[in-house]
This record gives sequence, structure tokens and C-alpha cells, in this order.
Amino acid sequence: MIDIVCPFPFAVSPHVDQARQHLAVWTRDHGLLRSARARERFERADFGWFVALVHPTADADALDLMADWFAWLFLVDDQLDDGSFGRSPERMAQAVALMRDILNDDTPLPVGGDARTSPVASALVDLWRRTAARTSTAWRGRFVHHLEQCLTTATIWEAENRVRGTVPSEDSYIANRRHTGAIYVCMDLIEIVANVEVPAACHRAPAFRAALDAACDVVCWVNDVYSYAKERSLGEVHNLVHVVGHHRRLDEIRATEEVCAAVSARTDAFLAAEKTLLRDQPEDASWLDPTLAGMRSWMRGNLDWSRRTERYTSGIPEGGPTAYVEAALMEAGR
Repeated sequence: MIDIVCPFPFAVSPHVDQARQHLAVWTRDHGLLRSARARERFERADFGWFVALVHPTADADALDLMADWFAWLFLVDDQLDDGSFGRSPERMAQAVALMRDILNDDTPLPVGGDARTSPVASALVDLWRRTAARTSTAWRGRFVHHLEQCLTTATIWEAENRVRGTVPSEDSYIANRRHTGAIYVCMDLIEIVANVEVPAACHRAPAFRAALDAACDVVCWVNDVYSYAKERSLGEVHNLVHVVGHHRRLDEIRATEEVCAAVSARTDAFLAAEKTLLRDQPEDASWLDPTLAGMRSWMRGNLDWSRRTERYTSGIPEGGPTAYVEAALMEAGR
């Protein structure tokens, strides 16, 4: 039984409809959803509503950018989890190398790419141009590092586990989950919405890391609870409910209860870290207050979306993941 209580209030952006409309156009223009079935499932997942829940105070332009990042990250995640790339560390490494070049190249490919560029890479060119224009060199360095961790260390680790048939340990899974879920990437994006920047020294400080990691764990583990049925139907082992059940020899109900209790404990850990930060660093309120508020809205918005989205409630269509995963999104020559 899923029993997750969130202490943060519900909120949604007034720009939600615009975000939905923008997302439909952006994914179409970049060739990210070419089949009718894939587009239908994508629209039913309602990522526009998701971004409006997670960033309820964003202005319209920032919300559109966040929506595009969400779509890109989820579509790449589907390729890694459900598509053939997720079972081929070698192919994944090649695709990641191209993405790394885009993020680190001072003269990236033009928007739209060319015959050598996959739809995912072409869309990343557009995303990075729009994101870089809003941010400092220091922020971009941190963001690129987090995205590279997501695309390399964690995803290749997952692919190798699948090939070997390995269920990771709880500690290994928890540490890597923050990367596989791209949640550090998403938390970095809070600063764009809030028009602030966390100083590098503060971002590395234990007190801030305690709040950040607690918020990341809450988001990732809630996702695991609600996506469990979908992922297990595909044979996926990278889910905290499955990892806990496997290693503690618990059935699905008991494993779910354990993870829900862990979510509550990590929420309490965030609140304790937040209280310490606000008490001890009043001089940092200009960036600290909106950043912590962004973490809170991430935890609440992710829970509200996960409870309702058809991405997790509608099950896997007949034909398995190939019925909705666009297998060529990471291949050149679209």
C-alpha cells in the first residue's frame, strides 16, 4: 500500500496550458516523437502539468525551458531503461560522447543538426544554447558535470548490471539513483527559474548537501514507488522497492511500506537541514530561500504528478516497450 504524506502545500503554475502547447510543438519540431502511439503516450503522461507543479512560480519563458528539459530527460531515460541502448554499454558510451561534445563545444552544431546528428543530440543543442544564455560559467560547469554523471557513470553502471543480471546493493543503488534519475541536474535548474546562483563553496558545504541529497532521495524514491509496476513488467531491477524486497527478502507490499517509511524519514532530514541552514546562514537568504523553496516544490510536485500521470497508471501497451519507445532517437541520420 502506498502511504506517502508530504508536508508542503500544493501549487501549480498559471502558465500550465502554455507549457503543454509549447512542449507539443518543441518535441514535434525536433523529431522526438514521430509515431502516433509514442506521441499519444507522451501527451497522456502530461509533462506540461508536471513542470507546472514542480516550478509553480516560474515565468512563462522559464517554464517552457524547464518543460523541454523534462521532456528530453524523460525520453533519454526511456531509451536507457526500456530501449536497446540500455542494454549496450558500448552504444551508450558513443551516444554520450556526442552529447558531451555538444555541452563542451564553443561552436556547437546548428539547431536542427545534420544527417550525422540524432534527434536527441539536435534537441540538446537547442536546450544548451537557451540554457547557457541564462547562466554563468561556474553554473554551466556544475550542470555539465551533473549531466555527464547522469549520462555516463550511472547509466553505464545500470547497463552493465542489466547485462550481468545483477541487483545492486541498497547503498550502491541509493548513491547512483541520484545520478540515474538526473535529479542533481533538475535541482540545478531551480536556479534558472529563481534567477539565483548557489555559490560553489556553499553548494559543496555539508549543510547544503544534506538538504539537497535528502530532497533528491525523496523525489527519486517516490518515483520508484509509483513506477514500480511499470518497471517490473519490463524486468527492470533498478527500483528501490525491488532492491529492498530482493535483499531483505520482502514481498511487494512490505517492500513498498519500507520505502514509503524511508521517504518520510528523508523528508524529515530535509526539514532538519533546512532549519539549520536558515538559522545559521541568514546572510545567504537571497539565494538560499528560493533554492530551498524550489526543492520543496520539487518534492510536492513530483508526488502529485506521480500519483496521477498515466505514465505509471496506464500500464505497458501490447507489444511491450517498443510500442512507445522511439528506438532511433539516439541514432544519427533521422
